[in-house]
Amino acid sequence: MISRLLAEAPAAAKAAVHARAIYHLGRPTSARLLSTAAILRTPPPASSAMAGHGQRSSARLYQRFYNSTGAGNAPLNTGTSARKQLLSAASGARLVSRAFSTANRPQTAPSPFALPRRRSDLHFYRNRRGTLMVRRGIAATAAPRFVLHALRLPMGALTASLAGLSYAQYKVTELSNKGHDWAMNLADDVKGLVTSVKSTMDQVHLPELSLPEFLVPLFRGATLDDKTALTSEASTVGVETQDGARFIRKSSAGNNNNNNNEEDPNHKQEAAAAAAAAAAAVVAKAKSEEPETPKPSGIPPHDGDFMLLTKKLIEVRNVLKSIDHNDTLKLPSIVVIGSQSSGKSSVLEAIVGHEFLPKGSNMVTRRPIELTLIHTPHSKEEYGEFPSLGLGKVHDFKRVQQTLKDLNMAVPESECVSPKPIELRIYSPNVPDLTLIDLPGYIQITSKNQPISLKEKISELCEKYIQEPNIILAVCAADVDLANSEALRSSRKVDPLGLRTVGVITKMDLVEPDRGVAILRNQDYPLHLGYIGVVCKAPSVASKDNMTQAVMKVEDAYFRSAYQFSQRGVAVGTGTLRRKLMDILEENMGSNLGSIVKAVQKELDETRYQFKVEYNDQKMSAESYVAESVDKLKHRFKDFSKAFGKPQVRQEIRHMLEQRMLDICAQRYWSDPRLSELSQLDSSPTAEEDRLYWDLQLEWASSALTKSGVGRQTTQRVVDILTKTMEHLSEAEPFNHHPEAAETIKVMTHEILSSRSQATADQVENTIKPYKYEVECTDGEWTEGVKRAITLVQTELEMCEDALAKIKTTVGTKKLRKAINYVIASDREEAKRAERREAVAKLREASPQSYLEDRSSESSDSAGDQEHQEDADHELREHHGEDEDELEAAIRPHFNPKLLNKAREALSLRDRALILKYRLSALKSKTCKSSKNKTQCPEAFLAVVAEKLAYTSVMFIQVELMNEFVFQLPRMIDSRLGVKIGQEAMEKFARENPLVGKHLELMDKRIKLEEVWEKLNYLVRRQEEAKARKW
Repeated sequence: MISRLLAEAPAAAKAAVHARAIYHLGRPTSARLLSTAAILRTPPPASSAMAGHGQRSSARLYQRFYNSTGAGNAPLNTGTSARKQLLSAASGARLVSRAFSTANRPQTAPSPFALPRRRSDLHFYRNRRGTLMVRRGIAATAAPRFVLHALRLPMGALTASLAGLSYAQYKVTELSNKGHDWAMNLADDVKGLVTSVKSTMDQVHLPELSLPEFLVPLFRGATLDDKTALTSEASTVGVETQDGARFIRKSSAGNNNNNNNEEDPNHKQEAAAAAAAAAAAVVAKAKSEEPETPKPSGIPPHDGDFMLLTKKLIEVRNVLKSIDHNDTLKLPSIVVIGSQSSGKSSVLEAIVGHEFLPKGSNMVTRRPIELTLIHTPHSKEEYGEFPSLGLGKVHDFKRVQQTLKDLNMAVPESECVSPKPIELRIYSPNVPDLTLIDLPGYIQITSKNQPISLKEKISELCEKYIQEPNIILAVCAADVDLANSEALRSSRKVDPLGLRTVGVITKMDLVEPDRGVAILRNQDYPLHLGYIGVVCKAPSVASKDNMTQAVMKVEDAYFRSAYQFSQRGVAVGTGTLRRKLMDILEENMGSNLGSIVKAVQKELDETRYQFKVEYNDQKMSAESYVAESVDKLKHRFKDFSKAFGKPQVRQEIRHMLEQRMLDICAQRYWSDPRLSELSQLDSSPTAEEDRLYWDLQLEWASSALTKSGVGRQTTQRVVDILTKTMEHLSEAEPFNHHPEAAETIKVMTHEILSSRSQATADQVENTIKPYKYEVECTDGEWTEGVKRAITLVQTELEMCEDALAKIKTTVGTKKLRKAINYVIASDREEAKRAERREAVAKLREASPQSYLEDRSSESSDSAGDQEHQEDADHELREHHGEDEDELEAAIRPHFNPKLLNKAREALSLRDRALILKYRLSALKSKTCKSSKNKTQCPEAFLAVVAEKLAYTSVMFIQVELMNEFVFQLPRMIDSRLGVKIGQEAMEKFARENPLVGKHLELMDKRIKLEEVWEKLNYLVRRQEEAKARKW
């Protein structure tokens, strides 16, 4: 069947071409294209006259085609083969099968998806043109198939082009990576060759080389006359290696004695390398006459991202140390451990380039030294800083060394080791960015002055610092077997696989090169980070300049002299150690960056939550707290100055003078036995004599009040009140947390008052001087004086009665009465004995000789007369009376001395109360209504004098003392306690308050953690960008 179709295909194709041509000729421009199946299903039109040759040809061709298919009145399926021939050629076998499978289906109802037939258009065209016009009927499922078939080829082309582009891009990327790797390998090979050539230059004797004259201008751009200088420069040039780690030893004698025809391959390689190096040196020297800028630091170039990472993380570490003391946020550091005299200090000083560590015969490293090296490439300044001491920049490293020694030796001999670290930062363009911790060296035996537990203390201290994530730098001496190394033994406890331990073998010049290489390649105690050998000999001549280059030069000279140190896998030199530490720290910090970020994020979230809960996100600063505290003090002082004005000062002075007046009355009047005569002065027969007596008493009392230093007393009274008030203000909240500030307030108060008190006292004394001689008062002043006197006496009386009642309550009324009676009787007996003794004394003083003669005659004359006998009996009775009094006193009940004192005090109060009642009645009498009777009313007159003194004193005290004090103190507070004292002093002041200090500490912690968080995020982004660039 297929072969038949293939055979008939040309004829069918030809017929189809003719049919399409006829169709297009007779179809108007607006007619629609019909599918092949629709054409086959459309019956032929009725025959009609056709105008034109084209139309008739088309009708005939169509009629012939239709008849050949047997479609007239035959069934629909007749002539199927002919139709398939035509359609196979026109549309393909698949479309033909689909079309006829659709045409052979039984007729069903029209589908709602079928396109409507346009009968009007068909009728118009059939009538007008008489051409073959057919109706269009396309199934709804045919449209997507045609679209898919139409897009199949463009989609295939697009897919193929994308695949080609992807493959091309893959090939380009592959070639680029290969080219990059090839270029890097080539650069490494060239670098290794140059390094090998440079290391061989000093050992190879270079012959004189000369360039042809025509090549000299090409290399130098100079004239041909310079060839001699160029040749001499090429013969003397020498290049130093940067790391000084690998050298090739060349024996000239051996080469000269080698007479064999076969040349040593090494010799050929060295000769070729020497020639190449000479040529390279000549070209490099002759290329430019400008001098090359020397590298000041000797720090090898590193990846910028890693250098930034190390520097930023060191800054982050310094910030975290100031806010966290629990090691929760801990960044890796390099911990240096080793035995005493193993060379730890020499290694650190070689890295830094200065002798700064303490040295001595005794144990001088007693505290951990946290050393932070900060590389400053844009500055030539080298200095050290002690952040905790506040010494500023220390440029003299001898001073740094002495400071470290003093801090270490401050630890007593009984302890020898202290866990409190010493923080030191060194800024220099010659140091790498590193964080090192120097610990006390291990010991094997303690001296007699050291504690027995010193060895265990050092081990515990070192074990604390060598925990993760710190890097361990185990320093061992080359002349000591590694099996006896305390540093390796301690590192194995915390790092058994040696993944974060670097071995440093010092004193390599004390052993043979072969043995030194064997130590560096040690397999019995392997370390993942390996061993590095150093010599670290300081130059013999001390200098203030950096000695790193000098130390490296000495090391280069030693390691260059032995070919064993140039072997593969042998790392030597301080420069190699510095780069190794930088690489390890960079890698360790980079690998731990994620964990550091998580830890900082967790700590920051906790701090923010705590700050929100405890302080509701309320911000506070030291400046605001200081300003608030000073404002509180000033407001309180202002309130006091308003409350303690001129009336209050007058009241205080009046009260003081009135108390002085009462004391004078008690001394001169109330204790005078003639006080009862005062009220009867006018009616007394001796009135003139008594009046003179009491006038003198009044004058003396007035002088005692006015001439007792009123100016000094009143001024001092006001000064005491002001001082006491300021002491109270300085001890109140919040200054009760600030003892230094409180003392400053007291000092300021004392300075102001002491500078004004003397002048004020002199002014007051001058103003009251007239009252020392005469005091005049008006009737009104006298009336007010009498009232105040009555009030004072009444107050004094109440005080006496209250004190007496208190004694009765304390002791008891009955017991107190008995004690009082005993005291009265004892006083009477004592008075009698005193009278008798006084009488006898007077008799002896009057006629001592007659008294002695009478006594002697009475004793010798035994038969005296009756008078003498009566005198003797009288004297005997007197003696018997004394004995009876003593006997009566002996048989009386005894009282407690304290009770007797209370009884005497009660008697005194009772007598004072009686006197005060008497004087109170006198002041209320008609006698004291007039100032003329001031002699009989001394209390009223003294009250008037006290009022005049108080009023006059207050005027000058207010002006000279109070106003100046109120004016000057607030300004002194601002200058000595305000914000002008400086930031450091304000921080110290604020943190003295526990609550405020906690608030500031938490807020400061949050701010610093946010700063650290931003830096870490920046570093993470930089690290991701660096990884993306590498990929």
